[in-house]
Parts: sequence; C-alpha cells; structure tokens
Amino acid sequence: MACPSATFTVWASAWLAGAVAPDDVLDALSPWAEAHDVQAADPATASATGLSAPGTPVSSVAFLLAALRRTTPRSPGRLVLPAPGDVRGLPGPGPFSRHATAVGEGVVFGEAGLGLVPTRIAEGVIRWTVHPLPEHGPPPEFVPLAQTERDLREEVRRSASILTSLGVARHRPGVREEIAAALRARPASLWPVGMPAQSLRVLQHADEVEAILGAAAVDEPGGALSASAASARRAALRPIETAVRVARRAAVAEAVRVLVASPLV
Repeated sequence: MACPSATFTVWASAWLAGAVAPDDVLDALSPWAEAHDVQAADPATASATGLSAPGTPVSSVAFLLAALRRTTPRSPGRLVLPAPGDVRGLPGPGPFSRHATAVGEGVVFGEAGLGLVPTRIAEGVIRWTVHPLPEHGPPPEFVPLAQTERDLREEVRRSASILTSLGVARHRPGVREEIAAALRARPASLWPVGMPAQSLRVLQHADEVEAILGAAAVDEPGGALSASAASARRAALRPIETAVRVARRAAVAEAVRVLVASPLV
C-alpha cells in the first residue's frame, strides 16, 4: 500500500517510540526494493549526521535510524506527498522541497531538521537522500479519517459523473482486469502490530482509487481523445488525485499517533 515514504514514516516513528525493533523497520522496507541505501544531500549534512557524503560509499538504513535517534530521540516523522500545485506539509523552499515534489513523496523529521526522499536509482535499489530542512515546516495537517473516506468516495462519484457527461468515460474491455493487475503489482506492505484498522482501510481504499485513476487515464485503442477532451479528463481526475494524497497522509498520521502511544517494548 501507499509508498516507501509511508512505510518508513510509520515504522521509523514506531521504532523511535520504542514500539518496534530496528530489524522490523528494515524488514518492512524490503517489499519496496531488494536494497536500500542512504546518502546525505551535502557534506554539511553528512558531517552533522554521520551519514555518507555525496561521492563517498553509501550508508545503510541502520545508520540512518541511528542518526535519527541521536538528533530526535522520540519525535515521530511526518509523511509528505507533494505535487505541483499541492505542496501542503512541506517546509520552506529548498532542495528537500524540490526533490520531494519531483519524486512525489518524502518524510519530514521536523525536530531533527531533516527530510528524507526515496529515489529508485536502479532495479531493486532505493536511495534515501537526507536533506537539511530550512525550517520545521507548517504544523501537521489534521483531517479526520472518517472525513477523508467520505471525501474520497464523493470525489470518485463526482468525477465519474463529469467524465460521463463529457463523453470520455466509456467502457473499455478488460478494464476491471487492468485495475486488478495494477493492485496485484503493488508491493505487499507490512505494518506493525497495533496498526489502526481504520488507517489500513483508508490506505487500501486509496490504493484502489489510484488503480482506477490509472485505468481512467488510458485511451481506448484507436480512440485517442482530442486535446480539449484530454484536458477536461485531466481536470476531472485531478481532485481525486488530491483526495488520495490527503487520505494517505491522514491514514499515516493516525497510525503514527496510535503506535507512538503504544507501550514500549
């Protein structure tokens, strides 16, 4: 479900709170890539964190966890899912904000003054780049999970109606199979014991809606849309994409809140 940054936000926050073991964090990341390495974005950040500098041998996630423990002993992380025109949750302008927006995800550890961005640099390899933050960023966004579920369902209904009225929501043979295949292709996310059921439900719903979005963005064979119709379709789908990001952020934030409050191991 979700993305590597969501997995790291939940598990690293639970580990910082003493609710899971460090090996659990490493195991949880494995479905996303066979190997994860870590590098500081610049020499100053490398010196401050003890992580590898650009151009030197990379560090491991275990070293990243240790650096977080030194700089922010128990403060949880926060998931960001920026997109052009929707940069909620980001700190001020800077390399982290630009990198996270380009990739579409990241993790903010505000009290540590660090931001993490995962990038797939090769088949089976994800690199976590650690950036210094210019500021802690805005206060965490709070959206009740029940509201995000309602909003997501409403956006799906509204956009489906708009697409139909525009004549760009036609039945395409095999579309259900496309959606099912897209969901099967997602890494099987691992979550800590005690993960709130509501968070899991919202994350699953967000995955399903995202798979539908992918199918809706595909033209029928031999039936490419006109430029105006394609633009209208894009405008109709954009609010759903926003609702998916909001839902995922809210689900992860609630999971972190509950897990951080768990008894220590």
